[in-house]
Amino acid sequence: MKKSTDNDQPNVQGKEFQIFVWARIIGGLVIAVALIWGTMKLIDFVYPDSGSHSPEILYSSESHGPMHDANDSQSTQKGDAHSAEISPYGSDTYDTHGAASKGPKGVAFVEALTASMDYELNERFWGWRPNDLIKFTDNVNEYQLGVLEVTRRTTTRLTENISRTGSTAVINKHLERAMNSLMIRADRYLFPSAENQYRQAIENLNRYKEQLIRNEASFYTRTDNLIPLLQSLVELVGSCDEKLVKRTEDNGEPVSTFAADNYYYYSKGVASALLPILHAIEYDFSQVLETRSGSEILHHAIESCHHAAEMKPWLFVTEGNLNGIIANHRANMATAISHARFYLGLLVVTLST
Repeated sequence: MKKSTDNDQPNVQGKEFQIFVWARIIGGLVIAVALIWGTMKLIDFVYPDSGSHSPEILYSSESHGPMHDANDSQSTQKGDAHSAEISPYGSDTYDTHGAASKGPKGVAFVEALTASMDYELNERFWGWRPNDLIKFTDNVNEYQLGVLEVTRRTTTRLTENISRTGSTAVINKHLERAMNSLMIRADRYLFPSAENQYRQAIENLNRYKEQLIRNEASFYTRTDNLIPLLQSLVELVGSCDEKLVKRTEDNGEPVSTFAADNYYYYSKGVASALLPILHAIEYDFSQVLETRSGSEILHHAIESCHHAAEMKPWLFVTEGNLNGIIANHRANMATAISHARFYLGLLVVTLST
């Protein structure tokens, strides 16, 4: 009897050991999965690129039908229907914070204008961050400020120039409300909060879009309507370019690494928000661009913004020596931004002559 008990004891110990080992293995796997998930969430929280939503924006380069004469291209666009949806670059599609659009002139433009801000407010993890009481991140904050500035300037020019025939014409009430709502400081926390005001701006822009669809509002595609918008964008991109290339701050001190990545991500936000808007300009203003030989110039500006928006530093922005082996991300961004500024400025000159 004693001998039988002695034989059973090693078996019991073996089973306990197996349970011990498997429990540790399963626990280790669970911890590993949790760490991977947490790391991905942290990356998504800190970096603007990681959570980017990129629906395809498809605009037709052939949907305007035969070319009309110059007088037709200067008239009010209210009921032009777009019949086809193809990429502006042939068979390739272009990813950006935009949406495919069909409808009267101006619908694609408004959708492109609201898409980037709508994503930052409603789809970005942690939402709008510049007005957080405790700022856990700064890269995403600067990126969002760049998106906001493009949206502000474009909305202002849409309200004052593109939707009106001149300075004496009545301002569309929805556009005026949208413009005013976007002027709220980005760091405003309450009474009213920035997020609520920006959402109201998007709602009013969408109401204007609905008016366009119902043929109750105007969207003018003449050169004198487009040029003020392009000039405003040139000024903004030029400001980004200056911040990216400067070596010292206004007080004479060298640009710090912390300031460098702020300049980098602000410019990246500007380029990312510009992309769908420039595509929409290419789409809605195609007749005047073709008449003035501006289509190819605009294509180069779009390509430059694309390069800027697609730059993704590994982990963090570095300020390497221009002759060294470490990347200088600010200089790389400046190259694309400078090209965008040049071609947008060239487009203004081309449309003005």
